[in-house]
Amino acid sequence: MDKLQEARRAISAIDAEMAELFVRRMEAVGQVAQYKQEHGLPIFDGAREREVLEKGARRVTDPALREHYARFLQNNMDVSKDYQRRLLAHDAPLRMELGSRSYDIVIRRGCLKEAGSLLDLDRKVCIVTDRGVPEGYVRTLAAQCKAPVVVTVDGGEANKTMDTVAAVCRAMLEAGFTRRDCVVAVGGGLVGDLAGFAAASFLRGVDFYNIPTTLLAQVDSSIGGKTGVNLAGVKNMVGAFWQPRKVLIDPDTLDTLSPRLYAEGMAEAVKMALTSDAAFFTALEQGGLPVEQVLEGALRIKKTVVEQDERETGLRKLLNFGHTIGHGVEAAAGGALYHGECVALGMVPMCAPAVRARLLPLLEKLGLPTRWEGDKAAAWQAMSHDKKSTASGFSAVFVDRPGEGCVKQVTFEEMKAILEGAWQA
Repeated sequence: MDKLQEARRAISAIDAEMAELFVRRMEAVGQVAQYKQEHGLPIFDGAREREVLEKGARRVTDPALREHYARFLQNNMDVSKDYQRRLLAHDAPLRMELGSRSYDIVIRRGCLKEAGSLLDLDRKVCIVTDRGVPEGYVRTLAAQCKAPVVVTVDGGEANKTMDTVAAVCRAMLEAGFTRRDCVVAVGGGLVGDLAGFAAASFLRGVDFYNIPTTLLAQVDSSIGGKTGVNLAGVKNMVGAFWQPRKVLIDPDTLDTLSPRLYAEGMAEAVKMALTSDAAFFTALEQGGLPVEQVLEGALRIKKTVVEQDERETGLRKLLNFGHTIGHGVEAAAGGALYHGECVALGMVPMCAPAVRARLLPLLEKLGLPTRWEGDKAAAWQAMSHDKKSTASGFSAVFVDRPGEGCVKQVTFEEMKAILEGAWQA
């Protein structure tokens, strides 16, 4: 027994030394990962692994142990590769490739606190937010700015107007902003739309950064460059395409969302999946995806679409799935329903029966509405003024199979019939 205890004590002491060496080794692995990221090198290097195994085997003179040491080394390298993948997945931003208008999309917990190193804030910064955004988010950002000017607007679609944009621009004018200064949105989609439009308009364009703090904005409106406001009660009738210089998406900001606000953001993720990625839709059905994976899955889809059709002349129209009827419902509901809830309702009648049979239980599981008993006449009135309508009808998005959205031209009569028959059992 004494020999057994002595051997165990020896192993424990060696394990303690190995733990220290392991930490040092992984620090070096982190440096390798950074170098590979900066130089566009792959994580797996077969020649390097063979070299390490051959050299390692020569260090062990006992033939009985050599094979086991080779396995030990291989396990070490497998752990190192996994660690590199995690590091690069954590740190590497998505990149919206639009030539001179390209920008990074950083998805990282805590990145709001890193804004000073991730964004150029060494200038006058107009921080646009609304009264529903936690003040701590704005204080965190303002503390990292050289000269912050905070403009807090009232939330709600009724305040998404030219008057509000004028108020933002007036604040910049009074603070002496120049074209070298910038605008940062901190809030949901409404704030992003307003701030982006103000940035596009002031002095014919200043830099714009977007820091969305709702899931709805994070999965969709934070990227792509669409900005705008409502006019005469018609949604997003005035605006501009103005791409941000960078987007920071901090999942920690979602901790303050109510379950209902979180659910409305998931509606946009479902929209992306149904139109463009059947596997992503299946993963959403199965549930359990970390929010980072939901964000990346949805944003990769939108990024790919925008890169091919920045100005929405063709493919980007797919991203309007659920919005044709959804915008009508949103207007008719008069603020009783959130945007994402209206999108969820708008998707249901635009799906083939087999798709609808899968969509309805998913929406219910996410806490989203599947039926609406509101004023369809009022919804139709709003739809007839929608930007997607033409002289002869609508460019509407349908999904006949998950992952395969398509744009079809439908007449006013056909769309009205779809609306009249929507949400029936």
